[in-house]
Amino acid sequence: MQSNPNFNRDTVLRPMLKLLASLIFSIQTTGICFATSDQAKEKRWAEQYTDSLLDGDVVELDAGGTKFNGIFTKAAGRSTGRAVVIAHGMGVHPNWPDVIQPLRTGLADHGWSTLSIQMPILPNDAALKDYIPLFDEVTPRIDAAVAMLRNRGNHTIILIGHSLGATMTAWHLANKKKPGVQGVVFIGIGTSEIDEKTNSAQSLRRMTLPILDVYGSRDLDDVLSTAGARKSAALRAGNKYYRQIEIEGADHFFSGMPDALIRRIYGWLKSNFDKKPR
Repeated sequence: MQSNPNFNRDTVLRPMLKLLASLIFSIQTTGICFATSDQAKEKRWAEQYTDSLLDGDVVELDAGGTKFNGIFTKAAGRSTGRAVVIAHGMGVHPNWPDVIQPLRTGLADHGWSTLSIQMPILPNDAALKDYIPLFDEVTPRIDAAVAMLRNRGNHTIILIGHSLGATMTAWHLANKKKPGVQGVVFIGIGTSEIDEKTNSAQSLRRMTLPILDVYGSRDLDDVLSTAGARKSAALRAGNKYYRQIEIEGADHFFSGMPDALIRRIYGWLKSNFDKKPR
């Protein structure tokens, strides 16, 4: 067999070796390289909470060709045209018993329909830095959730995020020319400088819509230590609708104190949005 005189081994091998080196470096620095949400885990979570669901209905949404689930809970009584999208924290699901489930049912009892959505997730051993590539999946999911609520006649829509869900929501809003929603609630939001996407204080500098920043007095260190930075960022943005509340005695998951969290959030919603559409 004759060799091809136009064949250059270096031309073929050099890009392959460069790609291999890049992959090895990625594994060494992050442990495991993740690019997208763990769809198998999303499916397992959905099977689990669907079987145990007592309030609300499981709905399927489409984020630009990627299917994901949420739990829609209709407001008690007559329709008010007001709804919230709830984004959970790291690695859990839309009916998580801490913070998420109490909020999605409690706010519905107060006249706000709720749509708790499955956020992008990774295996249990994933660290915050492993989630950075998944931030790109957040906007299509939130946009799909907001569109569903709009199609159901809701004129006032608020985003609520807990923990990493709050950080992802902040990044989403900071990069939207038009937020498409009327306000946002951050619960236990921290600030990390490992990447611009996880730097919530930086995200807050680019937001002017009404914000409630709520956390517990026994919250995580990165939440407590950056409370001042978040408030300063909102002031630098000229956001006169920013409010920060510390709930005495509460930890990051508001263990044993979900009613206190619901009261504070509903009180803010009522004072800002119950009178007329914004």
